[in-house]
Amino acid sequence: MEKEKLFTFDDIEKQAWELLENSILYYQGRPVGTIAARDLSSTGLNYDHCFVRDFVSSAILFLIKGRYDIVQNFLEETLKLQPTQNQLNAYTRGKGLIPASFKVVVKDGQETLEADFGEQAIARVTPVDSCLWWIIILYAYVKATKDIKFALQPQFQQGIMLIMELCLATRFDMYPTLLVPDGSCMIHRRLGIYGYPLEIQSLFYAALRAARKLLICAGNEEIVIGINNRLPLLREHIRNHYWIDIPRLNIIYHFKGEEYGQTAVNQFNIYADSISYINLALWLPKIGGYLAGNVGPSQLDTRFFALGNLMAIISSLASDRQSQAIMNLIEEQWQDLVGEMPMKICFPAVQKEEYRIFTGCDPKNIPWSYHNGGSWPVLLWFLTAAAQKTGRTSLAQKAIALAETRLSTDEWPEYYDGTRGLLIGKEARRYQTWTITGFLLAKELSRNPEHLALISLGELDLSDTSQVCEL
Repeated sequence: MEKEKLFTFDDIEKQAWELLENSILYYQGRPVGTIAARDLSSTGLNYDHCFVRDFVSSAILFLIKGRYDIVQNFLEETLKLQPTQNQLNAYTRGKGLIPASFKVVVKDGQETLEADFGEQAIARVTPVDSCLWWIIILYAYVKATKDIKFALQPQFQQGIMLIMELCLATRFDMYPTLLVPDGSCMIHRRLGIYGYPLEIQSLFYAALRAARKLLICAGNEEIVIGINNRLPLLREHIRNHYWIDIPRLNIIYHFKGEEYGQTAVNQFNIYADSISYINLALWLPKIGGYLAGNVGPSQLDTRFFALGNLMAIISSLASDRQSQAIMNLIEEQWQDLVGEMPMKICFPAVQKEEYRIFTGCDPKNIPWSYHNGGSWPVLLWFLTAAAQKTGRTSLAQKAIALAETRLSTDEWPEYYDGTRGLLIGKEARRYQTWTITGFLLAKELSRNPEHLALISLGELDLSDTSQVCEL
């Protein structure tokens, strides 16, 4: 009997490229994005939409391969969907927002784009990350094409300005961070991240830096000054107040509450009893650390959130020392944070009564599943990019090797369940595009680290006024 032929890694990569090609969404004969998944069982859901956050890895791949037209069309069409007028009516999209997703609708033989700003989403949460990712994609496009004139078009300058006004202008708080509701980012279901979640702050920092490079037309001076003022404050706020390692844990452990005035050390009135010191002290390596999931009034969320920490490295929000410490932690606690499928979206999962309170008893966010401690293959490329930037390439190779052995066989699922990521997600969609692109992008970055320049940002230098095309 002839032995069954096993897939080779070359076969897996070839299959992934074919699946990506088949996921391209066309509008009026032009490619404008990629659909979320080609899982035929997902009819009736929104997996036939192009999601802005999902398209990021697709966009970078297309830019690497010189497929500039798809990214250009995506940027132009999503910009047309951006509301440009203030609306004070309830349940209407706000000025400057970029939609979470869009789809092609055919009516009377005419194609139109139908956008979802959260009006149809589960729990009706408006996406905050779409605006930030859109600027980051635009920055990557200009970096790749050297076409600064594209971003200098009046409609694009206005689009960036509207997003910046949305993020920088009128607000209720005085922190340099961005206040958002729960479920407004990749973790798009309730998980107790309302307030100032790290993921949004990392994206906010990257988007501010990208916008500062792109807003070089006359008339943008006020916004540029606002960005210049905000960036160092945001960076220092995150590096100081979000950082957790053994020395910092000792400081927090001895915090005194109810402090008032300018000399207060415990500025957020965090109570020591709210933190599980014994477990955290045992888990943290001596030379490792990470950025907390959230900091706010009497709140220090000590869960490890992967995307926020990895983007903090990629965007240089974390210092060089902190970036190395984060990678040390990932290496030391590999089984907890990566396991058998890169990698955990957050750790640890919330369980028992905490699960009931944090998630509202969400059956999809049961412990060690979906957003509550599930493993997401798309995070493979973020891990690879962070490993490249910190010189820890062996960690990236180890993670890629894990993914290569399973993703194709498992039909490219959206996420995995279990404490080690051994189980295909209970409700995971198959042939998920950002699972496919996360793997492909990780491979491309590992082969050619120069591609990291499309999204990576060096240390903040406010004296640098060079144009993007000169970088």
